[in-house]
Amino acid sequence: MGLPEKQQMDRQTGNKNRFLRDLNSQNISSGLISSLLVMTGPALIILQAAATGGFTDQQTINWMFAVYFFGGLFGIIMPLVFRIPITGGHSITGAAFLATVTAQFTYPQLIGGYVMSGLIILLIGMSGLFTKIIKWVPKEVISAMLGGLVTGYVVQIVPAVEAMPIVGIAAVLSFFLCTRYIRKLPPIVVSIVVAFLVLFLTGGLEVGAKQIAFAWPTIQTPEFTVMGLLTLALPLAMLILSNDAAPGIGALESAEFKPQIRKIVSTSGAFSIITSFFGGQCANIAGMMTAICSGPDSGPKRKRYMGSVVSGVVTLLFGVFAWKIVPFIQSLPGAFVSLVAGFSLITVLHTSLQKGFAGNRYRLSALTAFIVTLSNISFFHISAPVWALIFGALLAHTIERDY
Repeated sequence: MGLPEKQQMDRQTGNKNRFLRDLNSQNISSGLISSLLVMTGPALIILQAAATGGFTDQQTINWMFAVYFFGGLFGIIMPLVFRIPITGGHSITGAAFLATVTAQFTYPQLIGGYVMSGLIILLIGMSGLFTKIIKWVPKEVISAMLGGLVTGYVVQIVPAVEAMPIVGIAAVLSFFLCTRYIRKLPPIVVSIVVAFLVLFLTGGLEVGAKQIAFAWPTIQTPEFTVMGLLTLALPLAMLILSNDAAPGIGALESAEFKPQIRKIVSTSGAFSIITSFFGGQCANIAGMMTAICSGPDSGPKRKRYMGSVVSGVVTLLFGVFAWKIVPFIQSLPGAFVSLVAGFSLITVLHTSLQKGFAGNRYRLSALTAFIVTLSNISFFHISAPVWALIFGALLAHTIERDY
């Protein structure tokens, strides 16, 4: 009887040691950068949406806790289960959308809309519809779409350097010098650390005076309405699927992983439903964060999943301590946030463009997907990345079918 128990303990110890062995400086840095992306601008968007909706401090704490805690938990469980860099977070565009509609609904109606949105995502994932759509789209088109999506972030480096020349130039120089002379250190991390140090030394970093009082997260009561379904739940679900699930899965496929699409989307829906009862809109696979953790900067392919785990742990902790961290985030200049986001996605942009346009096949389709995504158009609450996939795939299966 003792032998099986000992073998089981040895196996558990071996698994823990394996996780530790799979950690390296590259996937740790990618995880930290990934979590930094979701903890800066998106946190400010949530606070803006909460202020627009007249949320109480308790409701604001619930929102911040829910999306970061459960988004981080998603980002810990999924990569450990599937051994691929499925990174968790919440929808940045979803938060931006909510900033325009929170004043139009009561708080219980917003919670009801969040629940219905998660249910829609869950049903779409279980049906396998999303899987069929993704498989219909060529990888070149997906890569080009991802490139168009991150280009908007990367180009912000230029106006950010103009707005903060000392910090920006120091970050740019450190990035290039590290790329050329110190290849063992990730250039992105070095540039961000240098930017923080210069910002601090030049007096540009000031902790905000406003503090948010701590409050324990509590279960919220939803109210379901037809208007909430049509004007809140459906658009929110479309934004999450188009701006997070599609780019996230696309990034995994571009990095030559084989994601189980149905399970990823279904789990995103299930986590979003749980999150909604604590006051948050969603917890799901995060597009940009997954792109960072699945890219070549995250080190050997088989170990990149640990970057998502690191990101998940940091994101979860941010949710727990958001009531203390948010004032610091608010103190960061907008140009600095743009600078950090831009640097974090440089390699993703390079890899996406290379894979999208390196071959002779589907060049027009990939170019169309890139341009449509870059245009940031939106029709019928369907965002540019989805239209890019649709138009790119249609061209690939018609005009460029015989190429």
